[in-house]
Amino acid sequence: MLDNMKFYDFIHKQILVFIIINLSTAPGYLLIGYFYSSMYIEMLWFVAVLLISLWGYRLRINYLKNDMDVKEKEVWLTKTKFYLFFSSYVWTFMFVVYALQDKIELHYISLVTQIGISVVAATLLSSQKRLAIFTVVNLMFPVLVYFILIDQTYAYLLAFFSIVLSAVLLYSSTNTFKYLYKSQYQAYHDRLTSLGNRRYFIEFLENTIKRLKSKGGFSFFLLIDLDHFKTINDSLGHDVGDMLLIEVSSRMKKLAAQNNSIVLRLGGDEFSIISGIFDDRKKCLKAALSLSQELLEVIKQNYNVEENSLFISASIGVTVLNDIEVNATQFIKEADIAMYEAKHQGRDGIIIFNKELSKKVELKLEIERLLRFSLENNEISLRFQPQINSDNTKSCEVLVRWNNLKLGFIPPDVFIPIAEQTGYIIELGYYILEESFKTLREWDEKGIEFKKMSINISILQMLNVGFIDDVKALIEKYLTSRQISKVIFEITETSLAQSVEELIVNMRALKELGINFSLDDFGTGYSSLSYLSKLPISELKIDKSFIDELRLTQDGTIVRTILDIAKNMKLEVVAEGVEEEFEKNYLIENNCDILQGYYFSMPITKEEFENYFPSSIRKI
Repeated sequence: MLDNMKFYDFIHKQILVFIIINLSTAPGYLLIGYFYSSMYIEMLWFVAVLLISLWGYRLRINYLKNDMDVKEKEVWLTKTKFYLFFSSYVWTFMFVVYALQDKIELHYISLVTQIGISVVAATLLSSQKRLAIFTVVNLMFPVLVYFILIDQTYAYLLAFFSIVLSAVLLYSSTNTFKYLYKSQYQAYHDRLTSLGNRRYFIEFLENTIKRLKSKGGFSFFLLIDLDHFKTINDSLGHDVGDMLLIEVSSRMKKLAAQNNSIVLRLGGDEFSIISGIFDDRKKCLKAALSLSQELLEVIKQNYNVEENSLFISASIGVTVLNDIEVNATQFIKEADIAMYEAKHQGRDGIIIFNKELSKKVELKLEIERLLRFSLENNEISLRFQPQINSDNTKSCEVLVRWNNLKLGFIPPDVFIPIAEQTGYIIELGYYILEESFKTLREWDEKGIEFKKMSINISILQMLNVGFIDDVKALIEKYLTSRQISKVIFEITETSLAQSVEELIVNMRALKELGINFSLDDFGTGYSSLSYLSKLPISELKIDKSFIDELRLTQDGTIVRTILDIAKNMKLEVVAEGVEEEFEKNYLIENNCDILQGYYFSMPITKEEFENYFPSSIRKI
C-alpha cells in the first residue's frame, strides 16, 4: 500500500473507472449472444456485471459520505480490493464459456476481451502491487491454458507469447507502482530524516481527530522544538546540524514507537508526536508527561558528530486532543502556545496547554496589536527617575510608560520584550531617544544644572543598520557638543550574549559622537572581566536584585565586590533599587557614586522633575 494519506482518494477514483469500463463494454456481449449464442448466459452474466457495478457504486458513495478515520478507511479498502478483483475476474467467466463452444468467432472475442481486461487490470491496479500481480496472473492463466490445450505448434508459440505478455504487464505494473510509491513517499516524508513531513502531519492529525469524533476517547499531541539549534548550525555548519537532526529524530522515533505514537518533522528543528487513543483523559495526560520527560532525557544525551561532542535540549508543548468541536489548526495553535511558553520559562522544559495559558497568550497578542498604534494614539510618555550623588547634582534615568485606552497601564517589563520580539522597538526607541534629547535641550536652555541623562537602549537598536545614523541626525538636530556629553546609553549585561564584537564596534562609533555608556544589571548576565575591559563604558549599574539581597540578608559581599571591580577599572557606579536607609548608608560607606530608587523618588513627569531639586531632595 502507498504510504500516504491521499492513497485512499486515489483508489476511490479507480472504482469509477472500472464501473465505466464494465458498463460501457458489457452490453456488447448481449449483441454477441444475440448473433452467435443463446442469450441466456449473456443475460445472467450482464446482471452479474450490473450487481458488481452497483457494489462498486455503493463503495464509492460510502467513501464520499462518511468522514472515516484511517482504520475505517482500511476496512473500506479491503472491501474495495475484493470489488476490484471480482470486477476484473467476472470477464474470465465468459472467456471459459466461449472457449468451450465450437464457434471460432466466440473464441476470438473471448481471447481479445480477456487479454484486454488483463491490460486494464495491470494499468489501473498498479497502485496495489499484490492485487495487480494476483489479478493479472489469474486473468492470463486461462489464456495460457487455452493455447496449451489446442496441442499445436503455433498454439505453443502463442502460449509462450502469452507468458511474455504477462511478464511485460507485471513489469509495467511493478514499475508504475515503484514510481507512484517514490513520488508519494517524497511528497509526504522529510528528505533528511525520513519522518513524515508537515503535510503528512496535518492529514494524520485530522484523521486522528475524525476517529476521536466518531469513536470517542483522548489522544495527546506534543510539539517539540530543539533549544539553540541555530547556534550549532551557525558555528559548526549545516552538515553537522543535519547529522545532529538525523540522530535526534532516530532517538525520538524509537521512543515514540515504544509508546504507540508517531513522530513527524514539521521543518527545521521542530518535531511533533501524536499518540494512539486512550479511553481516559488522566491516563492520556499521564502518558504524555511520561513520554515528554523521557524525550527530554533522551535528547539531552551526548551526540558525537564529526569529532564534535554536542549537547542539546528541547522545549515541549503538550495538548490533549478530545474536544470534538476543535479542528486540527486549533490543536496545533494550542501546542505551539505551550511550547513557546516552555521556551519563555528557560527552555528544556514541558508545558501543558490550558485555558489560563491561552488567555495569557491572547493578552500578549492583544498587547502586540495595540502597541503598534501606541505612538499614533499618543499613549507613550516618558518618566524621569532622579539619581542622587554626593554633590546633589541633577541626574536621571529616562523610563518609558504606556497607558492604553483599552487595557490601561501596561508595565514596561511586559511591553518592552514584546516590542523587541516584533521589531517595534526600533520605532519606539527612536521616539524615546528624540523626546529625551528634546527634554535635555529644554532643561539646559532653562539653565537647570544637569550632570547626565541615562537612556535605555535595546540591543536590537544598537545592532540595527541605521541606528548610528539616526543618533547622529538627532544630535545634529537637537544637541550641542556640551549637551551630548551628558547623555549616557544604558545597555544590559544580558545583551552581551549577542554579537559582542559587532556591539563593541557600534559603541565605539557612538562614543566618537560624544555618547557615554553604562552597563546595566551588572552581575546578572554574560560578561566576563575580559569583555568588560574591552567595552567602552564609563559606568556600571548594580542590579536591583543585589540591593534587595543586601536589605534581606544584611550581607553586602556581592555589592562590595562589584564596587571594588568598578573602582579598579575607574568606572562610576550607580546602585538602583535603593528603598531603605540601611541600603543608602551601606552604599555611601562603600563609596558608591550614585544612588537611585524609591527611597529618593519614584519615576516622575518632566514637570515634576524640574521642581524636584533641591527642595524635595533627600540628600545623601
